[in-house]
Amino acid sequence: MLSQDTLTRAEARVPRYTSYPTAPHFGKTIGPAQVADWYRAIPECDPVSLYVHVPFCAKLCWYCGCNTSIATKYQPVHAYLETLVRELGHARELLGRKAPVSHLHFGGGTPNALSPVDFARLADALHALFEIEPHTSFDIELDPRTLDAKMAWTLAAAGVTRVNLGIQDFDPAVQKAINRIQTFAEVRTRLDELRVAGISNFGVDLLYGLPHQDESTIAATVDSVADLGASRVALFGYAHVPWMKPHQKLLEPEGLPGPEARMKLMQRAHARLAARGYVRVGIDHFARPDDELAVALKEGRLARNFQGYTTDGARTLLGFGPSAISAFRQGYAQNHTRLDEWRAGVEGKALPVARGRALAPEDRLRRAIIERLMCDMKVDLDAIAEELGLEEASERHFAGELARVDRFAAEGLCVREGGRIAIPPAATSFARIVASAFDAYLDGGEAKHSVAV
Repeated sequence: MLSQDTLTRAEARVPRYTSYPTAPHFGKTIGPAQVADWYRAIPECDPVSLYVHVPFCAKLCWYCGCNTSIATKYQPVHAYLETLVRELGHARELLGRKAPVSHLHFGGGTPNALSPVDFARLADALHALFEIEPHTSFDIELDPRTLDAKMAWTLAAAGVTRVNLGIQDFDPAVQKAINRIQTFAEVRTRLDELRVAGISNFGVDLLYGLPHQDESTIAATVDSVADLGASRVALFGYAHVPWMKPHQKLLEPEGLPGPEARMKLMQRAHARLAARGYVRVGIDHFARPDDELAVALKEGRLARNFQGYTTDGARTLLGFGPSAISAFRQGYAQNHTRLDEWRAGVEGKALPVARGRALAPEDRLRRAIIERLMCDMKVDLDAIAEELGLEEASERHFAGELARVDRFAAEGLCVREGGRIAIPPAATSFARIVASAFDAYLDGGEAKHSVAV
C-alpha cells in the first residue's frame, strides 16, 4: 500500500521541464524581428540542431496531446510541405551560411503522413540548405500503422539513423479504448522492412495510466517491446488534460486508473524494463547499456530539450512548422500554433513567431540547475553559478528554494548538504517535484501542467 503523502506528491501538477522558463510563460513581447536578430547572432562555428514538425495524422488517438489534425485528403499535407520548405529557406537566408547540423529530429503529428516523394523532397531541401553529414543524428517519429516498405527505403535514402515508433500499449482492450489499433505482428513486419532498408536502430513510446491497463498487461507490453529489440523505451505517464484537448474526454467512459493504480503501473513497467536489461535514463527514458543515451548519462553529458532526453549538445535548436519551439542563447521562440496563422507568417516572408521569452541571467542559472537535476539527479549550486560566471548561488541566494528542498528531503525525495542536492534512485520519478523548487514562475500556474508521476 502506497502512503497518502506519496500519492499526493505524485498528483502534484508540475512542468516536464523540457525548457525553463516553460512554454506557459512565453509572451508576445518576443516577435519575428527580435528572433531574426537571434538567428543572425548565432556564431558561425556553432552547429545547430533542427526540429521539423509535421502536424497531420491519419486517425485521431484519443490520448493525444500533440498539435496535429486529421488529414482525410492528401492535398493539405502536400500544401503544407510547400510552405515548410519556404520557412526553411527563410531561416537559411537569416543564417547567411549553410550551418552544420548536429541533430535533426522529425516529430508530429505523424511525419510519415508525408508521401515518400514529398518526404524525399523535404530531405533534399534540408540537405541543400544545411550542412548535414552522414554522421549527423537523424531521428524521426513514426506511426507503424501507416508505414510501408517504400517509405522505409525513402527514410534510409534520406539519411535517417534512428526511428521512434508510437506503440503506447500492445493490449487489445487498451488499444480499442484509446482508438489506436496496431498488433504486435504488424509492428514486427514494419520493423523488418526498416531493417531490410538499413535502419535497425529504433526506440518506442509507451504510456501508463490508460484505461484497462493492469500490472500484467503493462509487463507484457514491455516484454514485447524488448523482444522486438528496441534500443530505447520512453515510458510516459498519460497526461489527462481535457481542458486543453477536449477529445481526451472520450477516454473517461472507459475509466482511468486512480493515483495508486497509476503508480503501481509505472513501478511494474520500471521493474520489467530493468529485468530486461534497460538502464534508466532520467525520469522516463530507458536504454540498452550500449545505447548512446545510456553512455551520455554515464559520462555526464545527458541533456534535455523539447524532444526530451538527448545527447544533443548544440546551443541552438531551430524549430520549423506550426507550434515548433526554437531555443537560442538569448531565449526561446515559438511559432504560431494554428496552421493558417503559421502559413500567413511564412508567406509574409517573416519568421512565423507568435511568442517567446528572452532569458535573464537569473533564468539561465535556474535553467542550468533544473536541467542537471532532471538529467543527473544531482546538482551543485555553487559549481553551476561559477560555470555561468555568477556569484555564489546556494544558501544566501536560494534561501526560500532550499527551504522547499528541505521539506522534500524530509519526505525522502532528495538529500541536501549545503548547496549540493541529490535525488536518490528510489525517488527518481519525483525529480520534477524537486526541480520545481527552483521554478520562480510556477506559483499559480500548476493547472497548466500534467501530474508529476
